[in-house]
Amino acid sequence: MNSARDTRGHGTHVASIAAGNFAKGASYFGYAAGTARGMAPRARIAVYKFSFEEGTFTSDLIAAMDQAVADGVDILTISYGWVRIPLYQDSIAIASFGAMMKGVLVSASAGNSGPEMGTLNNGVPWIFTVGSCNTDRSFSGTLTLGNGVKITGFSLFPVKTIIKDLPVLYNESISPCDSSDVLSQVPNAGRSIMICYSNAVEVEEQMAAISESKFGGAIYISDDPDVLSSNFFPNPGVVISTKEGKQAIGYATKSVRPKASISFQETHIDVKPAPLVSAFSSRGPSRSYLRVAKPDIVAPGVLILAAWPSNASAAVIGVNTFLDSDYRLESGTSMAAPHIAGIAAMLKGAHPDWSPSAIRSAMITTANPLDNTKKPIKTADDNRDATSLAMGAGLVDPNSAVDPGMIYDATPQDYVNLLCSMNFTETQFKTIARSSAKHNCSNPSNDINYPSFIALFSPNGNYTWLEQKFRRTVTNVGAGAAKYIAKVMAPKNSTISISPQTLVFEKKNQKQDYTLTIRYKGIADDQAQSGSITWVEENGHHTVRSPIVVAPEIDAWTEML
Repeated sequence: MNSARDTRGHGTHVASIAAGNFAKGASYFGYAAGTARGMAPRARIAVYKFSFEEGTFTSDLIAAMDQAVADGVDILTISYGWVRIPLYQDSIAIASFGAMMKGVLVSASAGNSGPEMGTLNNGVPWIFTVGSCNTDRSFSGTLTLGNGVKITGFSLFPVKTIIKDLPVLYNESISPCDSSDVLSQVPNAGRSIMICYSNAVEVEEQMAAISESKFGGAIYISDDPDVLSSNFFPNPGVVISTKEGKQAIGYATKSVRPKASISFQETHIDVKPAPLVSAFSSRGPSRSYLRVAKPDIVAPGVLILAAWPSNASAAVIGVNTFLDSDYRLESGTSMAAPHIAGIAAMLKGAHPDWSPSAIRSAMITTANPLDNTKKPIKTADDNRDATSLAMGAGLVDPNSAVDPGMIYDATPQDYVNLLCSMNFTETQFKTIARSSAKHNCSNPSNDINYPSFIALFSPNGNYTWLEQKFRRTVTNVGAGAAKYIAKVMAPKNSTISISPQTLVFEKKNQKQDYTLTIRYKGIADDQAQSGSITWVEENGHHTVRSPIVVAPEIDAWTEML
């Protein structure tokens, strides 16, 4: 039976394509709240493994995804991907095209190669490409200096303990903490707290050295955002910022007998600002297809509570004390993509007649581009406003996605038309389309009905105004008649024109067309610029927002196309 039509029972079918041991959702040692829940509690989940000790092969991946489609799943999620390979060699793109043709939505991770531009995986238009952001929750420890100053820092030390009034040490020759041999020679190391500070040594290396030298604890000073997404924390300690680190160093060097205490296993919520786009989250544009802005959206992907296999340690204390747990904290776009799959499953249950494109459109056009301080979402690596090449449309908003007002839909034939326009050889085309004899290429089009817009320019041009036009069709999925008015925020050095500027629907499921024209001027730097078009319902509560991005076209991005 089609479970999407019977959400009272089993719920929507969701398939996870697993590379090795795939992790999914709940609690971790003492850090979990009282309860933990999955994204779609009534969904039936099937897991298909394609990566084995013998290796990872294209044939196994395609077979796994094909089998999931044959088994009748509604949603596929895959946390795997490649970059810089031709589309007709990308097994995920090939298998996802077949899934899309059968009405199955595929959610996939954008990759963890950020923050450089053009590093994104799974960027084809028929895949829902998901980037990572943090949440408003932090895992902390509190450092209390002997002078009474309290500093809240990052800590994932997995034991409920307190370091109480231990001596604090700081020495410029030792404090890089890059040598366990040197650290081991410090008198009473096991009863002391070392301050570790070096821009040349990664915190994980410092932690390993502290563990091997059996120090009682450590204060790590770092502004590296990747540290805050790592689950490696083998010894008692806390990570604090450089600004806070100056206080700790000042106290340690100026006091006669400096001491400190550290408490652990603290969870803070409502942290501001949040979300931040993860530094590691891969950025667009997509090498696979440059005419669609990617990623599509961001979802929680930093220190997510995830189920963990019983035959592998979940954490380590010191050098060789391994802890077992059913759950573990994990970071990566691999954690973000399943969030989107779960939300898609709920939308499929609420709207069983919606296509994969409709479901994706509903989430993109209702995503929130603002953080919890009501300011534009920023990036963790440089604290700048995130462009659409980093965050897509913004943070997914499940409640709004259920009732989006309008959707940008696309049929399987629309995607075939797109494929027909991509200048593939017959063999390359058949590799992706597979059952090519059934496909009609009489009307090729490279402008898919997508809920976002991207225009690329040459940064070495003469900076005259250039122009690119897009045609879109929107479908009214509201309760009845509706009127929408366009609100435009143009990217820097660009102008946007819309025709018509008002859309009037007389009934539900009615379609209307509009054109959007981007006129842009080359910019002397390599920065992407973002904007948006938002259709605001008159006398209603729907706002339908699509991101617009203007970015430089770099030859390296297209070298593998």
